[in-house]
Amino acid sequence: MSESQNIEYKESWRDEYLKWICGFANAQGGRIYIGINDKQEIVGVADSKRLMEDIPNKIVNYLGIVADVNLLHSNEDKEFIEIVVEPSNVPIAYHGQYHYRSGSTKQEMKGTALQQFILKKMGRSWDDTTNDSAKLDDIDRNAIDYFLRRAINAQRIAPSLNGEDTHNVLHNLRLLSEDGHLKNAAILLFGKEPLRFFPGVEFHIGRFGMNEADLIFQDVVEGNILQMADKVVALLRSKYLISPIHYEGMQRIEPLEIPEDALREMIYNSLVHKLYVGVPIQMWVFNDHIELWNEGKLPDAITIDTLVEKHSSHPRNQLVASVFYKAGFIESWGRGIRKINEAFDKAGLERPVFKESEGGLLVTFGRNYPTMKDAVSNIQSDDGINDGINDGINDGINDGINFTQTEKLILKAISANKNITYVDLMNDLSISEATVTRAFRNFKTNGLIIRQGANKKGYWQITEKGKNVIS
Repeated sequence: MSESQNIEYKESWRDEYLKWICGFANAQGGRIYIGINDKQEIVGVADSKRLMEDIPNKIVNYLGIVADVNLLHSNEDKEFIEIVVEPSNVPIAYHGQYHYRSGSTKQEMKGTALQQFILKKMGRSWDDTTNDSAKLDDIDRNAIDYFLRRAINAQRIAPSLNGEDTHNVLHNLRLLSEDGHLKNAAILLFGKEPLRFFPGVEFHIGRFGMNEADLIFQDVVEGNILQMADKVVALLRSKYLISPIHYEGMQRIEPLEIPEDALREMIYNSLVHKLYVGVPIQMWVFNDHIELWNEGKLPDAITIDTLVEKHSSHPRNQLVASVFYKAGFIESWGRGIRKINEAFDKAGLERPVFKESEGGLLVTFGRNYPTMKDAVSNIQSDDGINDGINDGINDGINDGINFTQTEKLILKAISANKNITYVDLMNDLSISEATVTRAFRNFKTNGLIIRQGANKKGYWQITEKGKNVIS
């Protein structure tokens, strides 16, 4: 047998191998063979009688666990020792350090990873811990009412609970400790300002052009995570995504370019499984695809392959998942990925790709719009000002882009002075900042200009496509 997640070979015994035993006990258990080298050749051990006494005693004294230590013999009558370590249901430390067997390596757990590990061994999740600094006044009653409406509509709580007292609602959802203090989940789900308590309770969205270095605009969604998905979808619908119009009979239909149910499922999954002591959820919206990432590794029993197949549910935040289920947002059977794939299949779209990345889960999916590979079609200014400009869009097929006269004047000004500033353009052309901002978004999205160099010392370069517009 080769070395694996559960097997380790050592030529001779050293006390430092107690760390490996600690790692096996904290993980899935395993076996250590003393007297076998890395080539799996039995070299034997000296003084086996002493080792058979020392090793079990040291395991008990230093780790507080009992392991089976067996003396075995090879065909050549060489003695070697087998140490069988069972997984422990409590955290095991060696000299105050917690080790964990992951793959074929041993790792020392620290910080957030250690906190999550200890909670898991105790049968609890981070969202189930008490937050002594939060009070009932920190709970938003509007969020409670929102939950009650959704849960009653989903038929997952009794209609008689409508209007129930805030304290009773939290108690029934197991969001209060035995002494009445709020748990972390209560603040995440219903808090007025969860960001006061947890810096990672944000959803970042960025609109990018050709690559990640070409950020056009961005937004940050804050607030409780129960209503966050609604806010994110509304923002995506109004500012980032396309809703192509078609008619069914006399009825005007404006579905999102991406199946909304699938989009919500992906957002719900990111909210439920996020590691909230980490960084915010991030979404990158590109011309032809979208990437969504949340921090938090997959559970030990789940891989990317099993994620897209039938599997049991393993929520990182158990109380959050329970409330999302009662609100009708998610199912409790680990069917989320299957539902997403089915929705994309039904829409005739390529399925999303799931990947473990930077300590979290990254999902990438294409955009369903005929011209999306070369251009974005509905970037909307958030300045609330209408300057009477009919922003032209490059359809990637027909090069006859209809830019306004003002936009062409701006391009000519950039062509004449590559170091020109927004202020110069506003003064020289007597136009508003909103007009300049919107024009630059159009130019960058359609590949008419490129920023060369740093922000302060850089300059604008007109591309061949841009030169064609002003020629």
